[in-house]
Amino acid sequence: MMVTGSHKRRLALKVFLYFCLIIGLLFAILPIIWMISCSFKSNSDIFSLEPKLIDKIDTSAYINIFSDPEKIRYFINSLIVSSAVTILTLIVAILAGYAFSRFSFKGKKALNMFIMSTQAVPPITLIIPYFGMVVTLNLYNSYYALILTYLVFTLPYAITMMTGYFNTLPRALDEAVQIDGGSHRTVLWRILVPISMPGMVSTGIYTFLQCWNEYLYALTLTKTQDMRTVPVGIQLLMGQHTYEWNEMMAMSVLGAIPIVIIFMFFQKYFMAGMTSGAVKS
Repeated sequence: MMVTGSHKRRLALKVFLYFCLIIGLLFAILPIIWMISCSFKSNSDIFSLEPKLIDKIDTSAYINIFSDPEKIRYFINSLIVSSAVTILTLIVAILAGYAFSRFSFKGKKALNMFIMSTQAVPPITLIIPYFGMVVTLNLYNSYYALILTYLVFTLPYAITMMTGYFNTLPRALDEAVQIDGGSHRTVLWRILVPISMPGMVSTGIYTFLQCWNEYLYALTLTKTQDMRTVPVGIQLLMGQHTYEWNEMMAMSVLGAIPIVIIFMFFQKYFMAGMTSGAVKS
């Protein structure tokens, strides 16, 4: 069978695309492999002139982390704050998304545009006003400071996401329930919410990820070791004269595990939720 010029071009293009994908994959995965490798080394091995992935396994970094109550506390704080923000964000986003999707009211379009426009404000520009407000309200160095602050940054995207997802659900569902005497509360919590699981999961994962990895506000709004989160805890391993690179890498690996687990169990819902809001039925 003769191979035509168009077939050759398509084959060459496919080979080129696969080559680019492989190169991109290597750039993405090699730092992760190196991070895991360094977490099982001693500091002296990390600075060896002849770099190796793993020469001999050294678990001292993990032992130091699990035997230190302060470092364990970092993970507990991150889990408390991220979980609380995710739950509150989902509740508010569901209510607001349903209102924007199903009701018409004065100022709806302006309010929707305002919520979307807040995402364009760089968070770093607000850190001084937030710090002053938190200190004035006597919330400094508390869970409330982090939770309320993170809510401000996660809600705009979450509301937009849930509004887009509710827009994909046919209004015939609402009408059928209301004909049978059901209220808007029944429509939302018994009909729309159960079938909106993909949108809720993708919104929840995004929110949890944003809170778990946030560093700047966690550093600014807390001052004691018992209130620090994982990103700040990793930074604190950088001393004045020495860096505990193996413990930094070990904490980074442990900090990534919750996100990996979440994606493993909810990947199907996450992908469905991210794409479903793109088309309005």
